[in-house]
Amino acid sequence: MGILNVTPDSFADPERPSTPEETAEAASGMEADGADIVDIGGESTRPGAEPISTAEELRRVVPVLEALEGRLRVPVTIDTYKAAVAEAAIDRGAAIVNDISGLGYDSDLGRVVASRGAAIVLMHNRGRSREMYREAQYASLVDEVARELSGALDRAAAAGIAREQVILDPGLGFAKLPGHNFTILARLGAFLSLGRPLLVGPSRKSFLRFAAGEVPAAARDWATAAAVAAAVLNGAHIVRVHAVGPMAQAARVADAIRSASGGQTT
Repeated sequence: MGILNVTPDSFADPERPSTPEETAEAASGMEADGADIVDIGGESTRPGAEPISTAEELRRVVPVLEALEGRLRVPVTIDTYKAAVAEAAIDRGAAIVNDISGLGYDSDLGRVVASRGAAIVLMHNRGRSREMYREAQYASLVDEVARELSGALDRAAAAGIAREQVILDPGLGFAKLPGHNFTILARLGAFLSLGRPLLVGPSRKSFLRFAAGEVPAAARDWATAAAVAAAVLNGAHIVRVHAVGPMAQAARVADAIRSASGGQTT
């Protein structure tokens, strides 16, 4: 999954495209580099980010989605937790909603996804952007994340979303301290018991510098490649990344190793 941000404050994309046409060209480039999905996001959700209005998010993403019409063979994802944005995106061709809240922020989002027959990524998270690190307290990290993801699955079912339409994301970097993120990567296989495909998004995130050293976000691709390989080896079905070309190589090699091991995960 290639990350295509249309936000002015993205932490990891200092040279992102500035117009809808440039963004559409970048999406085509991601597809050519090996992206199986392109994820469009109009609101920064990094810890501490300021929320934006629905109108502003629509202003950012709708022209991009319209510029993409007919240009990609791969599915487009809309990275939003807002029902109105998801609805507008699905109307313009998005096939998947990538919800960082696990259906926890907007009570109408599940209904929109179910009524349109879209797929959804339910991510584990706690709290909102400004307070999520205060929520990063776990007595049993993997068990609690798994239980809360199971709760998100229940919310999806209650909204009428078919289980087969759901992808789960353990939420690296969201309401988790650096050590929590490394533990989740190491024990990713534990979440396979939930019975849904797993998406993992380590790309250029700040926790990587606690192992790789103090390098700026845009220079963390080597560290990201290590996390991508670990994620695939431990059972991830989708990895969400900025640098699609090299990360596609890392994912494919890790997948070949995992296949040679009989698909076993730690």
